[in-house]
Amino acid sequence: MNRHSVNTLTTVRLEIISLTPELLRCWVEDMEALETQLNCQYKADPMQGFFREIVKGQLAITEKDPDNYLWHTFRLIIRKSDRAVIGSADFKDVPNINGEVEIGYGIGKEFEHQGYMTEAAEAMCRWALSQPDVKSVIAETYLDGYASQRILQRLGFVEYSRDETVWWRLSRPQTN
Repeated sequence: MNRHSVNTLTTVRLEIISLTPELLRCWVEDMEALETQLNCQYKADPMQGFFREIVKGQLAITEKDPDNYLWHTFRLIIRKSDRAVIGSADFKDVPNINGEVEIGYGIGKEFEHQGYMTEAAEAMCRWALSQPDVKSVIAETYLDGYASQRILQRLGFVEYSRDETVWWRLSRPQTN
C-alpha cells in the first residue's frame, strides 16, 4: 500500500490500527477511501471543530517526520465483531528526554461504559512501555473527567500533579 506498514494492536474485542501518513490524510480528507482501505465503517463521533484541527496538526507533523509516525499519528479503534470504528487514540509526540510519552484517547458516545477504551488504552500503554526509549506513559485529564480518570486508575496510572487539569503516570515495571 505504501512505504509504511500498518501497525495493528489486537485485543479480545478490538483492532487498534495506526494510521500511516497516507491513511491519516484519508481520515481528514476522504472518509470513504479510509473505510474502503481498512474495510471498516466509521461510527465514532464525527471529526469536526477543535478535534479536526488537532488531527490536521498531527498530519502535518507526521508528514514532516515520517520515520516517527507511530508517535505522531492517530490509531483508530475498530470493534472486531462488525468492523466499526468506535474511537481513536494517539501518542502526542515522540518520547521526551525523561522517557515519557503522552497518550490521548476518545470514544464515540454510544460506545462508552462498555470497557472498550480501557481495553484499547491498555494495549497502547503495553506497546509504548515495550519501546526502548519509553520509561512511562503520561496522561492529562480535566478535573471533572471522571470516566477518563477511572480508565487510567484501572490501568495502574498514578496521579502526580493537579492544578487546572490532572496529570497521571504509568511507569514501566522495574526489573532486577
